[in-house]
Amino acid sequence: MIDVPIHGRILTLELFRRHGEARDLLFVATERYTFCVLQWDAETSDVITRVTGDAWHPERSPTHNIKVGTVDPDGRLIVFHISNGTLKVFPFTNAGQLGEPFNIRVIQGHILDIKFLHGCGKPTVVMLYKTMFIKNWRFEVHAITVDSVTKIFCVAGRGWLTQDLHVGPHLMITVPEPLCGVLLFCKKVICYRGPGGQQTITKEPTTISACGRVDLIRARYVYGDHNGNLLTLDIAHEGKKPTGLKIVRLDKTSVASSISYIGASVVFVGSSYGDSQLVKINIPADEIVPRVEVLKIFENLGPIADFCVVDSERQGQCQLVTCSGAYKDGSLRILSYGIGINEQASRVLQVVTGMWSLRSSTDDPYSTFLVVSFISGTRIWEMNLENDLKECQIQGFSSDVETLFCHDAIHDQLVQVTSNAVRLVSSTTRELCGSWVVPADCSIIVATANVSQVLLATRGLSLIYLKIGDGVLTEVVNIQLECDISCLDINPIGNNSHYSDLAAVGMWGGIGVRIYSLPDFIVLTTDDLGQAIPRSVLMCSLDGVSYLLCALGDGHLFNFVLNTVNGDLADKKQVSLGTRPITLRTFSSKGAIRVFAASTRSTVICRRYRKLCYSNVNLKEVIHMCPFSSAAFPESVAIATREKLIIGGIDDIQKLHSSILPLGESADFICHQERTKTIAVCNLKDKQSNAEGSEDSGRLSISLLDDQTFKELSTFCLRQFERCCCIISCSLSDDKKEYYCIGTAYKRDKEEATGRVLLLSVGVEDKDRILVLIASAETCGDVREVEAFNGKLLASLFHETVCYEWLSESRMLCPSSYSDDRVINIYVGGSIFEIFSKGEEDPIEREEGSVESEVEVVPEQWEKCSHEIERVKCYFTSVDNDNYMGCDDSFNIFTFRVNENMDAGGGTFKLVGVYHLGERINRFRKGTMGFPVIDGVDDVERIPAVMFGTSNGVIGLVASLPEDEYLFWEMLQTNMRKMIKVAGGVSHVQWRSFYNEKRTVAARNFLDGDLIKLFLNLSLDQKEKISKAVGVAVEALMERVEELPSLH
Repeated sequence: MIDVPIHGRILTLELFRRHGEARDLLFVATERYTFCVLQWDAETSDVITRVTGDAWHPERSPTHNIKVGTVDPDGRLIVFHISNGTLKVFPFTNAGQLGEPFNIRVIQGHILDIKFLHGCGKPTVVMLYKTMFIKNWRFEVHAITVDSVTKIFCVAGRGWLTQDLHVGPHLMITVPEPLCGVLLFCKKVICYRGPGGQQTITKEPTTISACGRVDLIRARYVYGDHNGNLLTLDIAHEGKKPTGLKIVRLDKTSVASSISYIGASVVFVGSSYGDSQLVKINIPADEIVPRVEVLKIFENLGPIADFCVVDSERQGQCQLVTCSGAYKDGSLRILSYGIGINEQASRVLQVVTGMWSLRSSTDDPYSTFLVVSFISGTRIWEMNLENDLKECQIQGFSSDVETLFCHDAIHDQLVQVTSNAVRLVSSTTRELCGSWVVPADCSIIVATANVSQVLLATRGLSLIYLKIGDGVLTEVVNIQLECDISCLDINPIGNNSHYSDLAAVGMWGGIGVRIYSLPDFIVLTTDDLGQAIPRSVLMCSLDGVSYLLCALGDGHLFNFVLNTVNGDLADKKQVSLGTRPITLRTFSSKGAIRVFAASTRSTVICRRYRKLCYSNVNLKEVIHMCPFSSAAFPESVAIATREKLIIGGIDDIQKLHSSILPLGESADFICHQERTKTIAVCNLKDKQSNAEGSEDSGRLSISLLDDQTFKELSTFCLRQFERCCCIISCSLSDDKKEYYCIGTAYKRDKEEATGRVLLLSVGVEDKDRILVLIASAETCGDVREVEAFNGKLLASLFHETVCYEWLSESRMLCPSSYSDDRVINIYVGGSIFEIFSKGEEDPIEREEGSVESEVEVVPEQWEKCSHEIERVKCYFTSVDNDNYMGCDDSFNIFTFRVNENMDAGGGTFKLVGVYHLGERINRFRKGTMGFPVIDGVDDVERIPAVMFGTSNGVIGLVASLPEDEYLFWEMLQTNMRKMIKVAGGVSHVQWRSFYNEKRTVAARNFLDGDLIKLFLNLSLDQKEKISKAVGVAVEALMERVEELPSLH
């Protein structure tokens, strides 16, 4: 599979084949009327661009048609519907290039679809359109034959199409030879019309969302409806004469937006409303019991109606919970960013105190045993010849006591350390071959080992060093220290992988960490770690540089560059990796050594571009971890959480991970309440009122979920015909509680819309959290937005803004002031609030209110903004107190700030940046999903960042940059534009220009982060050219691009 970037929103994809050519060509048309023809080059295994063109007409009127262009199946013409009543035709020359385009006028009304018929001597376009006829829409189909030489067209010779359709078709499919007709999918029937005759069949009253041909010999089609049903339609025929239509129901799939036949009964079901699927259609010979087998699922987050940012443990590592999908594919998606653990096996285990992997012999490249320690004993699992993990016994091990440490040893031996002894066991016979017993008056509290050395700490303040021999353990040194030891490490990091010349010792009493020389135990270096107590120490070599890592009990981690010759510690840095003690272990990934820091915010540590990089692991809390590489699970790890033991592979890079909570319907709004650890989801169907036979069918509800388990806790049922329009979590004046505040709308038939402001709290009933209605206020319009402001509540209706005071004693919402404006958005910041509204002459206005005064209206037009931004259906958010961001229905985003020269007549706002995103944004939220920490920069104040979710399922982030940073990245972006070539011929500058139906303006003060990241994928020659242009060395430039996410 290859990825072919196209600069544009693709609306049409059609295959065709010109006469005399052996391969199909792909026609691609975009929303801006640019198009291209692509061809697969078998020699280079790449896609090449054969033809590019632009059908844009500056004086065209908008068509609002989801399909703008089509191509003749024989490759003779391309036709675009550029405006109501006008088609633009691009003929192909004999050489396969585009000829001079020309326009043709058509009298048909609102065109719904346009396609070329098959099997016609001259290119013939068939149009599905509707016209007003006695106050009702009339659907008609007409064909137009076009002569590309004389540029003459006529509506003749297709009388079988020029008939009225009163059943409202919404999908048209042209049928290839030998039938050469048209399939029309209507609400209750499917019609076939062709030169050989007509056929009609009734069906269930559903909307057909997609259809595709799946049998190249027989006229068989597969179509899907908005309920997710997948069905086949067979057209029985004798030559060009249709003899009947037959429908067979297959099974349920995702709601289809497109259906494409791959081959061998395999069909791709693309969905804009849920996950896309690759399915195999299995139809038995008798065609009675067909079924659909799902081969692969392609995740799709769209459409994202709303999302919330959840940081339940306040560790800076956020999850996103999105309201995704539509119809039956509606769901909640839980998204997190980090290193993924690909689970391959698991077992329920609790209260694990330690874990180690062991090999059956010194030279064995794979692990055989997994030793798991508990407070009351030790259990061992073995990977057998069938690659099954089964519990076993090692006779020489002591299994009835807790194990403090295990390790492989030289001479095919294993070492087990318990509180009273060190045991040396043969890895082949599994028998005890030697031991060292601690003196009777003390016990071992901490231990570590490598293949030839053992280091122990006892309760008697003793530090004991043992040497491993063939069946013997020899005590070499026993010294007394001034305080207890908290952790030890003798991991070899020098040239000898079997022996360490240094020992790292973490100590209590404010001493911190010491580096000793071995075997003479001379103190080389001491660092007090700020009087903190280390709980885990590790010496390791990452990318050829030796480090000492010291993990504290409060979740902080120190790292030093370690001199392996004299034990000096340098370049001290500190990061926070959680709030609980950290344990450190090394593991191998793709031949490189990395460190796993297990804690409440488990992290993988590696060295990249001369710096340590800390990447989060996509698991909530890891207690212990050890490498466990076996023939069945190469380069895997074993991880112990509070609930289970997991064996799996570990990703080498951070990426987005998601899990799904199916709802079976669409959810419109979502809100997280941190204090009660709950999430409220709005506009789900109420199960009780929608039960069969209920008189209150159609009522919606608000569901309360636990923010950790996502288990439903409670529901609150709305009135019949009432639905939520907005929701926030807030606190009000003189009240310490946190509430869910909800704005609703109520409309039935032609009644005037009304609404309510609801105040709900999370109460406790029989130890369960439930939603309780505290107060409500009726409104004379639908409540479009609510915001908390200095203990009050602002509610925006269609024609006014209402400020409510909270009377905590009487538990009432009392309206205190009004503002008569058509509100778009409300922003609250500090002691002021601002209202973005539309006045009589459609200016965007800003109103301010303060604690001391009521609402003060300051109507001012945007000066520059009014010339460049389409102000209809805009949506705004704040970046900070002075800067704002907005989006519009033309898929643009823009930024503006408060004009400092407003008194001089400069207008309220000054436009700062414009950019074509190419995505419809449904929601802005402040914050990030977490970020990789680079050498301790996580404590630095982060720059402002805003996240957004779109209808296509895109999660994006817009972050502010300091001016010097912006200028550097802009220079890199300019050079990347010259280097990156995409199919279709549309430049990056043209694609990202601010665009709507009235004007196009070059993008400014925005950077395309996705384009900049492509620098890492360039060839070395391309990188060197860009490096020379920006004046930065290649390695340094790669380093800066890698670190870009850490800026936000």
